[in-house]
Amino acid sequence: MVGQRDSGQDKLFYSFNLDNHVPQTHLLRGIDRALDLGDLRQHLAPFYGPIGRPSIDPELMVGYCFGIHSERRLCEEVHLNLAYRWFCRLGGSGRCRT
Repeated sequence: MVGQRDSGQDKLFYSFNLDNHVPQTHLLRGIDRALDLGDLRQHLAPFYGPIGRPSIDPELMVGYCFGIHSERRLCEEVHLNLAYRWFCRLGGSGRCRT
Protein backbone atom coordinates (compact mmCIF):
# COMPACT_ATOMS: atom_id res chain seq x y z
CA MET A 1 0.00 0.00 0.00
CA VAL A 2 1.37 3.38 -0.96
CA GLY A 3 0.92 6.12 1.57
CA GLN A 4 2.65 8.62 3.76
CA ARG A 5 5.05 7.15 6.28
CA ASP A 6 4.68 8.18 9.87
CA SER A 7 8.06 9.82 10.41
CA GLY A 8 8.26 12.15 13.36
CA GLN A 9 10.92 14.77 13.92
CA ASP A 10 12.39 12.82 16.82
CA LYS A 11 13.98 10.36 14.38
CA LEU A 12 16.11 13.15 12.89
CA PHE A 13 18.08 13.74 16.07
CA TYR A 14 20.75 11.46 17.44
CA SER A 15 22.77 11.62 20.61
CA PHE A 16 26.44 10.73 20.23
CA ASN A 17 29.89 11.75 21.39
CA LEU A 18 31.53 13.80 18.63
CA ASP A 19 34.99 12.83 19.89
CA ASN A 20 34.23 9.19 19.08
CA HIS A 21 33.50 9.98 15.42
CA VAL A 22 36.75 11.72 14.50
CA PRO A 23 39.49 9.18 13.68
CA GLN A 24 42.58 9.32 15.89
CA THR A 25 44.71 9.64 12.74
CA HIS A 26 42.80 12.66 11.35
CA LEU A 27 44.97 15.66 10.48
CA LEU A 28 42.92 17.92 12.77
CA ARG A 29 43.75 15.75 15.77
CA GLY A 30 47.45 16.18 15.01
CA ILE A 31 47.03 19.95 14.68
CA ASP A 32 45.06 20.03 17.92
CA ARG A 33 47.83 18.18 19.77
CA ALA A 34 50.57 20.40 18.36
CA LEU A 35 48.98 23.83 18.72
CA ASP A 36 47.70 25.59 21.80
CA LEU A 37 45.33 28.11 20.27
CA GLY A 38 44.56 29.59 23.69
CA ASP A 39 48.10 30.98 23.81
CA LEU A 40 47.74 32.28 20.26
CA ARG A 41 44.53 34.13 21.17
CA GLN A 42 46.22 35.72 24.18
CA HIS A 43 49.24 36.75 22.09
CA LEU A 44 47.09 38.35 19.37
CA ALA A 45 44.56 40.04 21.68
CA PRO A 46 46.32 43.46 21.71
CA PHE A 47 46.09 43.65 17.91
CA TYR A 48 42.28 43.52 17.81
CA GLY A 49 40.24 46.62 18.50
CA PRO A 50 37.03 46.75 20.54
CA ILE A 51 35.00 48.03 17.57
CA GLY A 52 34.42 46.70 14.10
CA ARG A 53 33.82 43.19 12.85
CA PRO A 54 34.69 40.39 15.30
CA SER A 55 37.96 38.61 14.65
CA ILE A 56 38.06 35.15 13.12
CA ASP A 57 38.65 32.34 15.59
CA PRO A 58 42.07 30.74 15.10
CA GLU A 59 40.38 27.36 14.71
CA LEU A 60 38.66 28.59 11.57
CA MET A 61 42.01 29.46 10.04
CA VAL A 62 42.77 25.74 9.82
CA GLY A 63 40.69 25.70 6.65
CA TYR A 64 43.78 26.78 4.77
CA CYS A 65 45.31 23.36 5.55
CA PHE A 66 42.47 21.84 3.56
CA GLY A 67 42.49 24.34 0.69
CA ILE A 68 39.46 26.27 1.90
CA HIS A 69 40.23 29.91 1.24
CA SER A 70 37.06 31.71 2.30
CA GLU A 71 35.38 32.02 5.67
CA ARG A 72 31.97 31.43 4.11
CA ARG A 73 33.09 28.14 2.53
CA LEU A 74 34.72 27.04 5.77
CA CYS A 75 31.50 27.73 7.65
CA GLU A 76 29.64 25.55 5.15
CA GLU A 77 32.17 22.77 5.76
CA VAL A 78 31.86 23.13 9.54
CA HIS A 79 28.14 22.52 9.24
CA LEU A 80 28.75 19.30 7.30
CA ASN A 81 32.04 17.84 8.54
CA LEU A 82 32.18 16.29 12.01
CA ALA A 83 35.97 16.64 12.24
CA TYR A 84 35.76 20.42 11.78
CA ARG A 85 33.00 20.60 14.38
CA TRP A 86 35.18 18.62 16.79
CA PHE A 87 38.26 20.80 16.17
CA CYS A 88 36.33 24.07 16.55
CA ARG A 89 34.73 22.76 19.76
CA LEU A 90 31.27 23.25 18.28
CA GLY A 91 28.35 21.43 19.78
CA GLY A 92 24.81 22.07 18.65
CA SER A 93 25.43 25.66 17.63
CA GLY A 94 28.25 27.04 15.55
CA ARG A 95 30.32 30.18 15.74
CA CYS A 96 30.22 30.75 11.99
CA ARG A 97 28.48 33.80 10.70
CA THR A 98 26.75 33.66 7.33
